[in-house]
Amino acid sequence: MLRAAFLTDAPRVAGSEIWLLEVLPRLADHGIEPSVFLPRAAPLDELAARLTAAGVAVHRITHPSELPPQTADFDVRVLQVWNPRTYTRLLPDLAAPRVVIVHDQLDYHYPLGLRPLYREIYRHTKARPQRSAERVVTVSQWGRAFLERLGGAGVVGLRNGVDPHRFRPAEAGERQRLRAGLGFDRFTVLVPGRFAPEKNQLAAVRAARHSRNLNYVFAGDMDSGTGALARRLARALRLDNVHFLGRRWDMPELYRAADALLQPTLAENQSLVTLEAMGSALPVVTTPIPAQAELVGGGQGGLLVPPVPALLAQALNALAAHPDRARALGEAGRRHVLAHHTLAHTAAQTAEMLREATRTAAPR
Repeated sequence: MLRAAFLTDAPRVAGSEIWLLEVLPRLADHGIEPSVFLPRAAPLDELAARLTAAGVAVHRITHPSELPPQTADFDVRVLQVWNPRTYTRLLPDLAAPRVVIVHDQLDYHYPLGLRPLYREIYRHTKARPQRSAERVVTVSQWGRAFLERLGGAGVVGLRNGVDPHRFRPAEAGERQRLRAGLGFDRFTVLVPGRFAPEKNQLAAVRAARHSRNLNYVFAGDMDSGTGALARRLARALRLDNVHFLGRRWDMPELYRAADALLQPTLAENQSLVTLEAMGSALPVVTTPIPAQAELVGGGQGGLLVPPVPALLAQALNALAAHPDRARALGEAGRRHVLAHHTLAHTAAQTAEMLREATRTAAPR
């Protein structure tokens, strides 16, 4: 068995941590024995418990300086980094081979010239120090090309995947039971994800103003600044069709109970939320940024709509008015996931990437 140490400086659970939870338990089938090194932060306790229950060895650390000696005997070290300083402070002290997996959203489609500014900041704070690793990996083909344009050489592009048995269409009678338990009594739009400016939940709240006949249900960390702002905006607009559920671990059931997914995002790499909805045969309304077009383009699961609240509402109203069209989009999305984006695909690609990294990386 090849022993792989996965290291993260995550302060809380986001898509990159869900990736660890979903992919790592499947690596043993491919000859990889993974271990995870997580900060001692309360928001990560549930993640640690779930990884342990799935058979993955979990080590909690208080400071990144503990990682070089604790991971020296592994065959490969894999970093998932939030804070740019982790690259400069930790990478030089880790034994080779070292792999960086980049889940960063990379390109922010903000207005007023902020996009090129962010790109330059990313180039200097993350893209450049990433190159000191023996292998740089990201989770979309669009992301691979983007990092290469920033100067990276030989970046590897994996595909994110989801479990099509967990994220699946509702069975007979199941949908009605779930909807009754959740109080979904009319066309329900699910808006899941970490509350942050680039996720653009404020546009979703404003879309609800243009479609008061639809219910909008938000799932995510309501204790963030953006989450508080979204709640205040809904109150100010007197929207009785907007509901906030907070953090949830029952996302498969929420997808099966909802009628459509709304994701007015301004930045993604390869969105697990989008893939989870597609796997659940839920039609997706999202923005035409490159990462989303890679998944949803060509009518393979949803509609690409500019992040203008009135236009988002118009698209969702069209799905509500034409259930056959909504169903066809959802079914096309599930077929695309089954063909290209299951966890079996992701685990096999990840295992092969790790074996290749250990074969080709020169020792320090």
